[in-house]
Amino acid sequence: MTFKPAHLLVVLLATALPAMAQNVAVVNGKAIPSSKVDMMLKQAKAQGQQDSPQLRAMIKERLIGIEALTQEAEKAGLASNADVKAQIELNRQSILVNALMRDYVEKNPVKDADIKAEYDKVKAQAGDKEYHAYHILVDKEDDAKAIISKLKAGAKFEELAKQSKDTGSAAKGGDLDWASPGTFVAPFSQALVALQKGQITETPVKTEFGYHVIKLEDIRTAKFPTIEEVKQQIIEGLQNQKVQAYQQAIVKKAKVQ
Repeated sequence: MTFKPAHLLVVLLATALPAMAQNVAVVNGKAIPSSKVDMMLKQAKAQGQQDSPQLRAMIKERLIGIEALTQEAEKAGLASNADVKAQIELNRQSILVNALMRDYVEKNPVKDADIKAEYDKVKAQAGDKEYHAYHILVDKEDDAKAIISKLKAGAKFEELAKQSKDTGSAAKGGDLDWASPGTFVAPFSQALVALQKGQITETPVKTEFGYHVIKLEDIRTAKFPTIEEVKQQIIEGLQNQKVQAYQQAIVKKAKVQ
């Protein structure tokens, strides 16, 4: 059988089209497979972007740019540079480790019983009361004692709070807003719950941050969120704990010389 030129063109097109369909572009003879677009599209959608022709076009242009620049870097011999090689290897390891962690999380999901247990534990730690506290934080105990003396003499707490090291609350007169005692470090929490409404600590309260003068403004029944409201937050926290334990176990069993 003899092919005519027109028949030959049809055959060539028929064999070339499937291959071309698998690529989004060819840059200086090197094809960019459509699978790269799919991968970047998946990442974009995971970040909340919506699939659209505009997004796909933007991804395509970005891949073309990356390919052209990569080729130029290779022409310049940078692929054989020791520092570049080291960075590429670090990136390769990072990608593999992230893939391993995602695989572990998928195969070891957080159980409903674990979520409930964590919720109950946090709720118990938070207690059934919230405290509206004010404080002034300074470096030296003598400075804290002097502040207490001034307060007893009639000075306004909000004015003295301007000198507090805790700049966030200092700008609000020392106001820490409503919070459960468990959100504070132990010495602060213990001193706070021992106060009556309107009372100020008689002596400075020492913590890892310095010396505190604490005023209790008010107490109310705690408004703790429902398990459904904090479920995702609990899941993420438990997942992080599981992943960290998994990583530590792998490192521990590794033979290091």
